[in-house]
Amino acid sequence: MGLKSDNWIKEKSLKDKMIEPFCEEQVGKNVVSYGVSSYGYDIRVGNEFKIFTNVSSSVVDPKNFDDKNVVDFVGDTCLVPPNSFALARTVEYFRIPDNVLAICLGKSTYARCGIIVNVTPFEPGFEGHITIEISNTTPLPAKIYANEGIAQVLFFEGDEQCKTTYADKNGKYQKQRGITLPRILK
Repeated sequence: MGLKSDNWIKEKSLKDKMIEPFCEEQVGKNVVSYGVSSYGYDIRVGNEFKIFTNVSSSVVDPKNFDDKNVVDFVGDTCLVPPNSFALARTVEYFRIPDNVLAICLGKSTYARCGIIVNVTPFEPGFEGHITIEISNTTPLPAKIYANEGIAQVLFFEGDEQCKTTYADKNGKYQKQRGITLPRILK
């Protein structure tokens, strides 16, 4: 399994629409950078957010998620409350090849501010927007800039085809659009 370069990412995105919209160059002046980088792709966060709140004083249960636990917000910037978090989505829509696994890590600009980005791996065969968790570990409100970089995706191509892709499993988040809250298949 090998880490893929910027040339591979460009080819897969332009030819096979692996990333849409795709930014062929890294954009970084007066913004948190995004676009293709040496061995990855810096994704952008959209302008839609679901900010966690304790207004309803309910329990966060991944098997029975109550959408009253979040407040919807749309804007160019989002303030994540102290010691809380928000969900967002990527601007980009992904189509991961069947022999590729992608790992996403937060950008250092946000990490240096105590803002942690968590995204689960993009499995082979996955298609959709990526739901992003943005945690504010500080005792202060944290500002997130929509349509700017939030994390970097690294692509690893397998030496052989996996037995079952995410698409083959009919994954519960396959072809998700927008921010997708947790759900359990019944």
